[in-house]
Amino acid sequence: MVRDPVLHLAIKVKGTDDSDRAENGKERQPKPTLLSNFPFVFQSRLFFNRALQPAIRNFSLLFVGCVLFHVAGTWSLPLIDRDEPRFAEAAREMRQRGDYVVPYFNDDYRFDKPPLTYWLQTLSYRVFGENDLAARFPSAVAAALVAVLLLAWGRRMENERVGWWAAIIFTICLQTVAHAKAAVADMWLVLFVTAAHWAGHELLRDSLGNRPPPAKFCQQFWCWIFYVALALAFLAKGPIGWTPLLTIAVTQFFLRARNLRERFAFLRGCIVTLAIVAIWGVPALLRTNGEFFRVGIGHQVIGRSIATMEGHGAGSLGVYFLTLPFYFVAIFLSFFPWSIKLPWLTRKLSRSRDATDNYLIAGVAVIFLIFTVVKTKLPHYTLPAFPLLALILARHWSRENRASGSFTRIAIAAGSVWLAIALFGFPFSARFFPAPQLFKASRDILRPEMQFGAVSYNEPSLVWYFRSRTNGFLDSTLDAENVSPFLEKKGARFVILPTALATKLYPTLPPRWKSFSAHGINIEKGKPVDVTLILKPE
Repeated sequence: MVRDPVLHLAIKVKGTDDSDRAENGKERQPKPTLLSNFPFVFQSRLFFNRALQPAIRNFSLLFVGCVLFHVAGTWSLPLIDRDEPRFAEAAREMRQRGDYVVPYFNDDYRFDKPPLTYWLQTLSYRVFGENDLAARFPSAVAAALVAVLLLAWGRRMENERVGWWAAIIFTICLQTVAHAKAAVADMWLVLFVTAAHWAGHELLRDSLGNRPPPAKFCQQFWCWIFYVALALAFLAKGPIGWTPLLTIAVTQFFLRARNLRERFAFLRGCIVTLAIVAIWGVPALLRTNGEFFRVGIGHQVIGRSIATMEGHGAGSLGVYFLTLPFYFVAIFLSFFPWSIKLPWLTRKLSRSRDATDNYLIAGVAVIFLIFTVVKTKLPHYTLPAFPLLALILARHWSRENRASGSFTRIAIAAGSVWLAIALFGFPFSARFFPAPQLFKASRDILRPEMQFGAVSYNEPSLVWYFRSRTNGFLDSTLDAENVSPFLEKKGARFVILPTALATKLYPTLPPRWKSFSAHGINIEKGKPVDVTLILKPE
């Protein structure tokens, strides 16, 4: 028998000839092989064994279904300022430069995030071209992979029902739906943090329940998964990807598990994690003279912790204390529609919970408490805790009598609403995005050699859309006084500026010049905007 530790199946391997039987009719004991000591089954005769086929089918259907669900409508909704166009354009410039170490946005360093998301977006561009769908597609894939992990983890932890419920709960909650359709780094962070938490759970399996300790080869396998996942989580979004280490530390406190250091091989594992990060990190630091670390860690991580960035959070100490419960309130919107079960789940856990519940709760609590202390606050920061929360809810809700009916009704209703919004609401809302409106109106006369600039409305979406036809970069230093000198320079060029200013500067356009206007909403500022593009053809 070969036991697959992920699919939780025992597979009997039979011989194909009479030599597998001894002369006395008794079967010989199979000789140990590399395959029998390896946790995954790769040989075709085992991989397509009848026992594996239902699991493979379920995982495949779940993955494809989730990808289609998350991709739906993404082609009709323009990229939303400011983060989405920044990620999408940085990936395009990475591809154009052939430089996969140091990201750039608008011909300037972009130190905000590590490069994993850009790498995956460049791969997507090779398949789908440089467009909104391609920029968002990696996030849909990551969300689908998280669902597959939850199905596999839930099966192994308890049963098939728990795995499916956890996967569906995570897939259909509001914050997942939003970020699986977004060209940002969060879903890849969630994927690898979830993988690390699963690996940690497997390494503690005997301490968390009445199960035997993992075999030596399984222990080594899950150790590799744990530390490689930590490295990839860092490459997705930085040090926040290392929260599973804190989960293990908290679990050790209430479990008092023995041989934890030996089982997790912390020293060797951390060396592996740092070595993987260093493959990219060292060249990036050397080429930028340490600026990548100073901005990426000092400004983006430490700065967000001790100060409010971009208006997201408390501006004073008093308001900071008032916003401490922010995530414990925001979860009722972020985790919707399943948040309606959170009060029930809280009461249930307060009365009875096991060691596995404590492990999952520790992972959720670590993430929530870290971002509660951090001054910069956004609802999606706690998204890495949602797979763990989905598992907790699935474990307890699935045991209730007549729970299937209410679960199915909620899942179908919420999934239908999200699909309707994506397929019908997204095309309607596209009219409120000024940058793509101006681009569509003017793209037929745009030329690669054109230079362009903007006044007041300097949103990253201008760079993303207009650089798909021009080779220049956005000049964001313009003001009302130097619009005319900019346009009078030699060569074809255009400028985007408020319509009132455009009318004041150019009541009548010179011959052959073109103008296009658009009205919409500045998403970042939440204000209506009316902008005009003035183009000098040569």
